[in-house]
Amino acid sequence: MPNASTGLHWFRHDLRVTDNEALIALAERVSSVTGVFVMDSNWDEKSEYGFKHMGLHRRGFIEHALGDLTERFKKLGGELLILYGDPLECILELIQQNNISHISYETHHGFNETKQIKQLEDWINQQSLNIELLGGGSNYLYRDEDLPFALENMPDTFSPFRRKVEKYAQVQLPNVTPIAFSSYPINLDRNHVYVLSSTPEIPEDGYNGGESAAQKRIETYFFESDRIAQYKETRNGLDGWDFSSRLSVFLAHGCVSPRYVVQKIKEYESQRVANDSTYWLFFELLWREFFHLQHKKHGARFFARNGIQQKVPPQSQHRLSHKNSADAFEKWCSGDTGYDIVDACMRQLNQTGFMSNRGRQLVASCFVHELGLDWRYGAAYFEQQLIDFDVASNWGNWQYLAGVGADPRGHRQFNLNKQTEIYDPKRKFVDSWLAS
Repeated sequence: MPNASTGLHWFRHDLRVTDNEALIALAERVSSVTGVFVMDSNWDEKSEYGFKHMGLHRRGFIEHALGDLTERFKKLGGELLILYGDPLECILELIQQNNISHISYETHHGFNETKQIKQLEDWINQQSLNIELLGGGSNYLYRDEDLPFALENMPDTFSPFRRKVEKYAQVQLPNVTPIAFSSYPINLDRNHVYVLSSTPEIPEDGYNGGESAAQKRIETYFFESDRIAQYKETRNGLDGWDFSSRLSVFLAHGCVSPRYVVQKIKEYESQRVANDSTYWLFFELLWREFFHLQHKKHGARFFARNGIQQKVPPQSQHRLSHKNSADAFEKWCSGDTGYDIVDACMRQLNQTGFMSNRGRQLVASCFVHELGLDWRYGAAYFEQQLIDFDVASNWGNWQYLAGVGADPRGHRQFNLNKQTEIYDPKRKFVDSWLAS
């Protein structure tokens, strides 16, 4: 018979063992731990906008991250199960087939992720099962109870949010408590087992997924190259590896926690230099935190045409039903709009799964203002294509550019020619991608 204290950790957007608050709490309470990650079958389905929820670039990154997690988890004494199907159904089957006493998970403010945990809680209560659920908060900088406002009173624009949290809230320190455990053989339906590809599609060597790669990237970008000290000056680059931290993909999949990144920023500042650039990387983490809390506050409105402001987008058509709109959208997706900087960025995205932050602003501005299209289709295409897709940051930023989200100005249109002159004056980026 299984031990009465058998723990299951449900990995979702926390593909790491360091500063994994829920996993650490679980290891302290039970005698055996098994990890499970479910490759969601819904990711292969098309949304109402006609795109899959996950493309090949992101799947390859996740597979690589899972390979790394398997090895790191094994060194702690545990076994990682990788399954395919509906995540909640897989978890419920594991509960029914095994004597599980504890289930841990890292909290994520995504609409679907929040719904999953609520449904799990309801099912356990309905079945009158004696299972303890352990949630963790290490996906975020701040605990809810430490925020200087109730969620419903949270500012809907970034600057007042930033001022309040910087003045009144403290970033949580990462929990790096050493953990070790044993695992108990788990009964499961082998039909759900997902076999990792031996050669997952990784678009760039530097984007190998996993906690090991994330920690190596921080070490390289911070301490080996000192590039973090120039981050504010270089962050608007368009191509290459070292103009920005490239941590967004590791944060999106939880290969590293934001609290761990902040600790490393502080270490760098104490050992080398503290300047506008080191602060600006923290500033970008605050943007991530803001969008995730906004998503938690507004829920499904993050995906609504009228956004969190509940107003009609100023230059957006209702649906992509008109032939001209459909043609314009198709050309935008393929990088054939006639706006060189936009086309170069879109071809970069399609080939690599990556686009710079500056590029994302420009292509979204073009989509909404020059092409007059429904912003949700652009957000859905990004969801499929981006290797670093993050539900809150992606849909929050698209609302922002569409004038229905967190932007207090409500009309964020970029002059594409001027932006090209500023950020690609010699047309090196444009010419290289338009030639590909």
